[in-house]
Amino acid sequence: MEQASTTPSAPLIAVEVQVARALLSVSDKTGIVEFARGLAQLGIEIVSTGGTFRELTDAGVPVRPISELTGFPEIMDGRVKTLHPKLYAGMLAVRDEPSHLQQAEEHEVEFVDLVCVNLYPFERTAAMRGVGEREVIENIDIGGPTMIRAAAKNYRYVAPVVSPESYDAVLAELRESDRRLAPATRQNLAAEAFAYTARYDTAIARWFQERHEDFPPMLARAYEKVLELPYGENPHQRAAYYAQVGARRHILSMVSQLGGKELSFNNILDLDAARSLLEEFQVPACVIVKHNNPCGVALGSDLLQAYQRAFASDPMSAFGGIVCVNGRVDRGLAEALVGQFIEVLFAPGYDDDALDVLSSKPNMRVLDDREQRVLSEPEADLRQVAGGMLVQDPDSGLEERDEMQVASERRPTEAEWNEALFAWRVCKHVRSNAIVLSRELATVGVGAGQMSRIDSVRIALEKASWPSGGASDGPPADRARGAALASDAFFPFADGPQLALDAGVSVIIQPGGSVRDSSVIEAVDNAGAAMIFTSRRHFRH
Repeated sequence: MEQASTTPSAPLIAVEVQVARALLSVSDKTGIVEFARGLAQLGIEIVSTGGTFRELTDAGVPVRPISELTGFPEIMDGRVKTLHPKLYAGMLAVRDEPSHLQQAEEHEVEFVDLVCVNLYPFERTAAMRGVGEREVIENIDIGGPTMIRAAAKNYRYVAPVVSPESYDAVLAELRESDRRLAPATRQNLAAEAFAYTARYDTAIARWFQERHEDFPPMLARAYEKVLELPYGENPHQRAAYYAQVGARRHILSMVSQLGGKELSFNNILDLDAARSLLEEFQVPACVIVKHNNPCGVALGSDLLQAYQRAFASDPMSAFGGIVCVNGRVDRGLAEALVGQFIEVLFAPGYDDDALDVLSSKPNMRVLDDREQRVLSEPEADLRQVAGGMLVQDPDSGLEERDEMQVASERRPTEAEWNEALFAWRVCKHVRSNAIVLSRELATVGVGAGQMSRIDSVRIALEKASWPSGGASDGPPADRARGAALASDAFFPFADGPQLALDAGVSVIIQPGGSVRDSSVIEAVDNAGAAMIFTSRRHFRH
C-alpha cells in the first residue's frame, strides 16, 4: 500500500479497508437489530453502548460493551461513555502513516472501521409543548456528534453511517465486496454525516438564540430537502423545495397530494401566498391566486358560494390559478371547480364523491391539508439577496377597528365598516403598490405590483368594470359603485382616490400619514364618501 503524506498539499489517495469492527450507538433504534445482525453474519465485531447494547443483547446479537474497548466505564448517568482517547485514536488513525500505527500499537488501540450513530432527539424534544429546560438540555448529544465527525473526517479508512435508510445499501455492498466499502461510498457517507451534525448543531444554536435574541449576531438555520421539483420559475431552471429544520410546520407539512401532476416551483410560491391570505378568515372563504397575487377572494354562506363569488371577481385571471378553500369539498363544489382550469386545489378534506368528480381532471393537483398545528409565534420573514439574507419581523396580524380613525366628515355605516375591513385584510396580501376593491365581501378589482399607486387604482377600477361573466365583449359592469377601496399605503396625492370616488366608491381605507392627507380628505368629503385611517401600512414587495 502506498504511503500517504499528512502534509496539507498532498493529494488524498483512495484506499481499501476491510471492515472488521463496527461501533453502533443509536438513539433511533429503527432497523438497528437487523443491521447489527447482518454485520455479525459477515464476521464483523460489534461494539456498542448503553441502550443500543441492551437492545442488541436482548435480540441475541453478539455485542461487546464500549467499556471493554476503552477500559473505562460509562459514568454520570451516561453523559460520559464514549469520550475516551482509545476510541478516538481507533477512529482517527491514518492507517498508512507509520507513526500512527506505532502509537496505536504502543497504546493498545483497536481500530474501528464503521461507526453507526444517530443522535438524541433534540429537535423533537425542544418542539414539545410544556417541555422543561432541563429535559431539552439533556437531549443535547455530546459523544454522538463527536464520534460522527471523527469517523467522517477519517472517511478514507472509516465509514460513518447516520441514517437507518442507509443500512440496507451498506450491508449489500459489504456482502458483495468481501466486507469492503468503496472510497466513493465512504465519501458520500461522510458528506451525509457532516450535514447531519450541522443540522443538529443548528437546531441547538437556534433554540438558545431564540430564548434571548430576536436578531442574533449569527443567524443559524438549516434546511432539509422535501421535494425535487420538475423545474424552477422557468423550464431552464433546476429547482427543489427545502423545509426549514426545526420549524413547527411548513407549507407542505401534513399535506397529501390526492391527484394531478407533480407540484412545480411556481405552484408552491402561489400556494404559500394563498394559504397565508386564507388564514385571515374563519367563515367559509375562497382565495384564488395567480402569479403570487390574489385575483379573487370572497366569503360566502357556504364554500360553493364563496368560490363562485371569488371566481366572478376576475375570471380571466383565475384561469390556471391556485384555488384554496377553508372547508371540506363536497360534490357540488367539485362540480363547479371542474368547470374551470385550475392548477392546484387546496382544501382540508374531500368527500369521496367529490374526489370522483375531481378525477375527471387528471392534471389538476389536488392537495389535502391535515395540518392541525398552529404556530405559537410567527416565524421570522427571511428574504434571500445576493450573498446574504434580509431578516424582519413577519407582518402578522391586523389593526383592530377601535385602533383606527375615521378621517372623513361622514362616518362609515356598519356595512361599510365590514366591507372596508374585508378589503383591508385582502390588501395586506397583495404585492405593492396594492389597491383592492370589494363589494358584498368579495373582491371586484385588484391592482397589484405597480410602480405608481394611481396605476394600481386604474387597474382595479378597470377590472371592476369588466362584465361579471368575464366575457370581454359583454356590457360593462358597475361593480365599483358602492364598493370599498383599500390601499396598502397612503395616497401621496388626491388623484388616485378621486378616480375611485368618480367611479362610485363609497368608503376608502388606508394608512394615512401623507403630507397631503388634507387634500385627500377634502376629495372624500366633497364626494360624500367615508374614509378610515389605519395608521399602519402593509407593503408586500
